[in-house]
Amino acid sequence: QVELVESGGNWVRPGGSLRLSCEARRSPAGINCMAWFRQAPGKEREGVASIATTTEYSNIAASLKDRFAISEDNAKKTVYLQMSNLKPEDTGVYYCATRPGSYCRRGAPEESFMKSWGEGTQVTVSA
Repeated sequence: QVELVESGGNWVRPGGSLRLSCEARRSPAGINCMAWFRQAPGKEREGVASIATTTEYSNIAASLKDRFAISEDNAKKTVYLQMSNLKPEDTGVYYCATRPGSYCRRGAPEESFMKSWGEGTQVTVSA
């Protein structure tokens, strides 16, 4: 069973940057779909970005492409979400998820496609 551990969430002022990390413990070797989701207060969880490990094929939600980037360090089994020019509407809990042994689907990741989830890390953007 894959265990996902997120870190890097924090409070930041508008315009600031954060990098979130997701370590995938006990994930299988090879290609795994890794994704980030977020849930703002009072809203449904939405897909942010995904990457197929060892391939560097990635997707970012269209509305976030100019500010967010996803990357991986396969040796560390860690996926990163680099967020820049953060806005108050980026506030929420950010979750890491995975579907082992699979490429990701095109476009923003979908909850139903993922098999395992982390517990989330809080990002707060405010003045």
